[in-house]
Amino acid sequence: MPTFSAPDGTVLAHHVYGTGRPLVCLPGGPMQDSAYLGELGGLPAHRRLVMVDPRGTGGSAAPRDPASYRCDRLVDDVEALREHLGLDRLDLLAHSAGANVATLYAARYPTRVARLALVTPSTRAVGLDATGAARLDVARLRAEAGEPWFATAFAALEEIVAGNATDERWKAIDPLFYGRWDAAAQAHQAAQQGRRNDEAAAVFGAEGAFDPDATRAALAALHAPVLLLAGEVDPNSVPVVMAEFAALFPNAELVVQPGAGHFPWLDDPAAFTAALAAFLG
Repeated sequence: MPTFSAPDGTVLAHHVYGTGRPLVCLPGGPMQDSAYLGELGGLPAHRRLVMVDPRGTGGSAAPRDPASYRCDRLVDDVEALREHLGLDRLDLLAHSAGANVATLYAARYPTRVARLALVTPSTRAVGLDATGAARLDVARLRAEAGEPWFATAFAALEEIVAGNATDERWKAIDPLFYGRWDAAAQAHQAAQQGRRNDEAAAVFGAEGAFDPDATRAALAALHAPVLLLAGEVDPNSVPVVMAEFAALFPNAELVVQPGAGHFPWLDDPAAFTAALAAFLG
């Protein structure tokens, strides 16, 4: 497993799949290792994937200073990896919460970004959020399929949106994050249990991590091409908010993958890789 050193000396791991120009990939969680990304639906056929395990996850060491788990400080780890790879500019892909790190990296180092792909991204770094009504509207798209779990999941989501979240209700909505709640999706979801560093996740969004106004201003000057890929039925990164996110960049396109949830490379690998390959060139 290849490693590199962060500026504070923490030894960080990454995993490499495929050949060709590197595509650095940041996982979500927040603060979960990259294993759940798999090989992103076959993307190594097009690019060399460099899958990062954030500090304190997977093969990466825990830092001496837990405050370094904060999202804005993780940007330094991405820059260290760019230097380690010997690249003038990065092609960068990030999923879910990892998109906050990628967004802050692009805001801080705009000339170091060649292309930026944000897959079903979190939007905390830019101060956007979906309304409860928008999340319910997206979930309702699943109703006509007649899936046996839907009524329980939708009722749980209604309670969560109303402010009545419990561990049981969070568990009940797991199927809503996948375009198909089949055996493969269930195995993927089960494999993620316990892989997040909860201590690190609690620090990730701590006070000072985000300055949405400053980040928005910086992104308005980003000249690199940006792709935002949303899942049509993803209640987390709802397409209407992804459109708002895309509008913050001067050179962005939004692709909404039909029938996809929060993990679009699982729902339709061919559609996912085609969209990414076309964007990355």
